[in-house]
Amino acid sequence: MDAREGVAAALGGIGVDLLRVDRIGQVYARHGDRFARRILGPQEFEKFLLRHGRDPARGLRFLASRFAAKEAFSKAIGLGMRSPMTWSRMQTLNEPSGKPRVQLTEPLAGWYAQRFGAAHVSITDESDMVAAFVVVEALNSSRKV
Repeated sequence: MDAREGVAAALGGIGVDLLRVDRIGQVYARHGDRFARRILGPQEFEKFLLRHGRDPARGLRFLASRFAAKEAFSKAIGLGMRSPMTWSRMQTLNEPSGKPRVQLTEPLAGWYAQRFGAAHVSITDESDMVAAFVVVEALNSSRKV
């Protein structure tokens, strides 16, 4: 519920993913940037390169967190990793405040807009683990309370 507006939203789906950073690190060690490009959208990849260049461990945590967010999102919308859901069509970007937000590209964006309302993502990371939690609202679910 949004207390500022007195609006509640019906739940469309939830998804969660918990991931060990070293699992992503092992895959990245074998495949390098090719793996990162496959998983990340263009804006995420740019941010990954900056973080990884300054601190490789921080870069891997970023890559793992985005992987987890994509997994959680795919579970929340009930598709898993099958079309129109692909790794790079869902990006987790940040507002100026740091709050993560979901950004979709076509054809996933159109598919999603026909079925769901707003998407909300939360990510947390420690040195060895990352977790992502996604809630999607049902389409046209907001109602005054």
